[in-house]
Amino acid sequence: MNREEILTLAAKLISDDRDKDYGSAEANFTRIAEIWTAMKGVEFTASDVGLFMVAVKLARLSTNPSHIDSYVDMAGYSALTAEINETKD
Repeated sequence: MNREEILTLAAKLISDDRDKDYGSAEANFTRIAEIWTAMKGVEFTASDVGLFMVAVKLARLSTNPSHIDSYVDMAGYSALTAEINETKD
């Protein structure tokens, strides 16, 4: 899979039915952040969730660097996080 295919697939995955299934990415990441905050007693943000999910994918790639899905997911999480942060300005 080349870079364009990876980015196209990531765009498709984050743009299609995800909002219907889970709500907006920002709302979903905010809910996750609230759960993490309650569990750990440390304040997490929607942006933190996106960045930590990229970190999860990096950790998985350290075991299997040829697993394309992790690269696709990282691209998707990066795009969603950038969009969330853009609305904060």
